[in-house]
Amino acid sequence: MSLYLKYRPHDFDNLVGQDFINKTLKKAIWEDKTVWAYLFCWPRWTGKTSTARILAKTINCLAQKDWNPCLKCDICKDFLEDSLVDIIEIDAASHTWVDNIREIIEKANFRPTKTTYKVYIVDEVH
Repeated sequence: MSLYLKYRPHDFDNLVGQDFINKTLKKAIWEDKTVWAYLFCWPRWTGKTSTARILAKTINCLAQKDWNPCLKCDICKDFLEDSLVDIIEIDAASHTWVDNIREIIEKANFRPTKTTYKVYIVDEVH
């Protein structure tokens, strides 16, 4: 396992260097004003994917603590084990074919099976 995966933060409190984003996303979660899409565009290696993963986990967590995921409920555990089918992470750099996009659109039509929200994290979009 690579270092960035081993030491990736699992909640907003452990996400370092993104204080403004932490406050903004926590406030949106607290006020129940999250939107249907977020675009994270910061310099390389600054936590864009980690922030997206934390947000996806938090809005679907069954027992949030201080607007962070609890890391103990079934959804948080399944997410940590990468066995949660409702939060999908896609590497857009390698999924560039029309058939890949058709497959994503087709799967997006189905309701989430276990979580409240189905979340797609599309990484490496350039």
